Amino acid sequence: MTWEFDLLYALQGLHNPVLDKIMIVLSVLGDGGIFWILFGLFLLIPKKYRLTGFQMLVTMLITFVIGNLILKNLAARERPCWIDPSVPLLIPSPSDYSFPSGHSMNGFAASVALLLNDRRIGIPAVVLAALIAFSRLYHFVHFPTDVLAGIAVGTLAAVLVNWLFRRKKL
Repeated sequence: MTWEFDLLYALQGLHNPVLDKIMIVLSVLGDGGIFWILFGLFLLIPKKYRLTGFQMLVTMLITFVIGNLILKNLAARERPCWIDPSVPLLIPSPSDYSFPSGHSMNGFAASVALLLNDRRIGIPAVVLAALIAFSRLYHFVHFPTDVLAGIAVGTLAAVLVNWLFRRKKL
């Protein structure tokens, strides 16, 4: 865990008023997966993207169950901001456990589902998901391995759901 704190402390040196505002917006954008859920619901409207939107929502539901309901409670990992409260936070301290990062899971579940169906939408979505995931490190509310695990869970869930949809020809 030492290397993780070293990285998080190094990121604290990046803070400046402009980047702080950008990172707050990115982190809030990922709160509760609401942006991704709304985007998935929006994609249900046009027939061309209906299957993509449905895949996004199914993938996010799976990551919620696996990540938020199971893994977070099994790991019960404290957040870096709980362990070292001397680092000032720009966002409210989250009240749930740290591992895996829900922002990272949701972002990568949704964006990889998009990527697997439409690269034109998927590539910018993956970039946005990566920026949101990075914001959680910048804000000192997740360890790097929390974010990496969230990325892995979200990505694997998206690949699995996409494979199942293609296999069933839905």
